Amino acid sequence: MKVLSKAILALSVAAVFGQQSMAQNSIPKDYLSKEFHAGRRDALRKLMPANSVAVIFAYPERVFSNDVNYVYHANPDLYYFSGYKEPDAALLVFKDLQGTGDTAFNEILYVRKRDPQQEQWTGRRLGVDGSKSQLGFKRVYNSNEFSKMPVDLKKFTTVVYDNLPDAAGGGLQAMIKSFKTKAGVKDIDKGLITDVKVVMSYANTHNLEQIIKYLKPRMQDDAHKNEPLLQQISVGMDSVALEGVKAKLKAQYGTSNVFTEYTTALRGIKQPEEIALMSKSAQLSAIAHAEVMKAIKPSMSERELEGILLYVHKKYGAEDEGYPPIIGVGANACILHYEENNETVLNNQMVLLDVGSEYHGYSADVTRTVPPTGKFTEEQKAIYQVVYDAQEQVINMCKAGIKYSDLEKKTGEVLAAGLIKLGIINDAKELRTYYPHGVSHHVGLDVHDKGPYAGNLEAGMIITVEPGIYIPAGSKCDKKWWNIGVRIEDDILIGKDKFTNLSADAPRTWQAVEKMAAQSSIFDGAKFPPLK
Repeated sequence: MKVLSKAILALSVAAVFGQQSMAQNSIPKDYLSKEFHAGRRDALRKLMPANSVAVIFAYPERVFSNDVNYVYHANPDLYYFSGYKEPDAALLVFKDLQGTGDTAFNEILYVRKRDPQQEQWTGRRLGVDGSKSQLGFKRVYNSNEFSKMPVDLKKFTTVVYDNLPDAAGGGLQAMIKSFKTKAGVKDIDKGLITDVKVVMSYANTHNLEQIIKYLKPRMQDDAHKNEPLLQQISVGMDSVALEGVKAKLKAQYGTSNVFTEYTTALRGIKQPEEIALMSKSAQLSAIAHAEVMKAIKPSMSERELEGILLYVHKKYGAEDEGYPPIIGVGANACILHYEENNETVLNNQMVLLDVGSEYHGYSADVTRTVPPTGKFTEEQKAIYQVVYDAQEQVINMCKAGIKYSDLEKKTGEVLAAGLIKLGIINDAKELRTYYPHGVSHHVGLDVHDKGPYAGNLEAGMIITVEPGIYIPAGSKCDKKWWNIGVRIEDDILIGKDKFTNLSADAPRTWQAVEKMAAQSSIFDGAKFPPLK
């Protein structure tokens, strides 16, 4: 019986996968090509120093509930350089050829082993053969062979790697343990390294106040207390002193930051294939926002609006959202990362919708603020116009050669002038009370994507422009402004002498929003039976 059962099971598994293979002809054809990933590996090699190797691990799987995992999200860096999207994997990229003649190689991919019975439950795996044929790698091994790798990592002058992921058991944990031994890697506090990278990558005189707020609660643990350079930054300093501290941090932690340095330089400039995917992601997100403008009613809930956005995303083929949807009405709109989305009635309060799709790994980031009645009140319109004026002026600055920091400077000038005119603040120094975030970040494989923030904008960058004003109840201004939160956000492709608004299909001016709201929606009149 046992032999017969195994034979039947094997046949049934084979039959299932045979049928599934036949059904794969209709899958999307616009994924990144294997040539794209190979080109990115070559670009990485050009940045790497002599006698070096880069090692990139997959992210671990995470438990959602009991024996159910969250939907797996690949490490964006591993996907960027390989196209591989499964757990229990690692990519090694060598600066120089290893070995000689026909057997020489300059990259190795380790992948999760094929398991037909497990694949029937959790999905197909590429395996060794699939990775060779579909991803274009010549040297591919199963991940359980990682400890037997055909090269000595200790012979390299530089081993380039990111923060090692926390893996609780399984093949990934074994690979990381083996890597530490083979490369002689010492454990460094991950929180400390992360914060050092934040300071080195992002800190400047325009955002130092925000950086200090970020660091303050972290400075209490032992690792941070024992790093005097971070302690100096946490109490504030001028631009000259800040650059001096950053230079010292680079000298001390440069090896730990080199992976981030390389990937930031590469991922910050989008290639044509990436721009095509980002354009689709931003456009379909914008169409979803426009549909909400047509469908919204005072009697609807935050979650209903979320459902409309997600439906449109799926209709256009987006696999997911790039981040948890933010649908905030009234006071909720003044919470920057409000994610509960559980208000049941909108009434006549403004609704802030910060929702972007993830299309083939590339995340859009689009925000609109909409009146449920289809008409702005005078107070809503006034705040909206201030935010729009700031966004319009900053978007028109977006071209190669403009200082990134100038975008924030211009935003502050316009927003402060607008709020002073309305009598909400008396001095520009008060602006941060109502505008607590930055105006821009890179978007791509991560919604807050890797990319340089120092220096100038460059052609091929894709950034957000997202000014906002948030006036919670109890603010030191006239009560008529309370609980108005407005953010307008678009995804902007930087060109040599121009910009392209990738999310322009979502109306931006208050007049255009009202005009869109007057149109009928496919969701109008949708009725469902009541719950018993």
